[in-house]
Amino acid sequence: MKVDITTLSDLSKEQIDILFANALEGKKKQKQGILEPKLQGRTVGLVFDKPSTRTRVSFEAAMIQLGGVPMYINTKDTQLIRKEPIEDTARVLSRYLDALVVRTYSQELLNDLARESSIPIVNALTDIYHPCQILSDLLTVIEVKGGYEGVKVAWVGDGNNVAHSWINAASVLGFDLVLACPKEHQPLGWIVEKAQREVKGSIRVISDPKKAVEGADVIYTDVWASMGQESESRVRRTAFQGYTVDQTLVDLAAKDVMVMHCLPAHRGEEISEDVLEGPNSVVWDQAENKMHMHKAILDALIRLWK
Repeated sequence: MKVDITTLSDLSKEQIDILFANALEGKKKQKQGILEPKLQGRTVGLVFDKPSTRTRVSFEAAMIQLGGVPMYINTKDTQLIRKEPIEDTARVLSRYLDALVVRTYSQELLNDLARESSIPIVNALTDIYHPCQILSDLLTVIEVKGGYEGVKVAWVGDGNNVAHSWINAASVLGFDLVLACPKEHQPLGWIVEKAQREVKGSIRVISDPKKAVEGADVIYTDVWASMGQESESRVRRTAFQGYTVDQTLVDLAAKDVMVMHCLPAHRGEEISEDVLEGPNSVVWDQAENKMHMHKAILDALIRLWK
């Protein structure tokens, strides 16, 4: 039976731990120059209707390194632009491809594709979730901290799709998560409430970033205006005053705190230049780890978990 990743809640703790282990092993072998063409002869479609640098390139590189072929598909070049029923597209692509990686504005469209497709569907970002981002970020946490158990993660900024996937991850894996967001920009209530009912650790949403980062092992931030919200940038800059991850805020966290950002970053807005480029920053490592995690994801969904 196929496995989809529409949200992190699709996966069990055991499955996520397998992905971490396989990604770490694959990264180690790549650094040693060992190539493993596990997906030779396989093809993955990348259906993107949002711009992307890291997610697109890391998925393409991942598939190539696994010996397979990535096929980039802009939705504007498909019959979806002419309102072809999603079930028709899903059924046809399922006969051409071995998996479909989708980056779109609509979680509903992604869910429809997953329901109608006979091949695995991977969420590469929607308006509500960004699960693969958090898997690669947690891979970085494991590398630096030795694991995610007992780790406190502090989110500072907008309660957006990346924040929602951090909430899902905390619910499944059981680490402590506190999110500091302005009251008008907090995560969706139903996502928080569902996670809090199921969580093994602790999930809290507050408005004070200073309290959120106290003793934190990880500080994470993201842009204040996500794709599609550019017209709100000026208003959001006002709403998020005091939420910049600068050195003053970092000094309130654990001495060896990791500072993370999924990029692209707006230096001087959600994060200061000196912190982004400073000794606590792991943003370039987490960006690299997208490729290693994506290799583990594609191998698991296409070959291992069939």
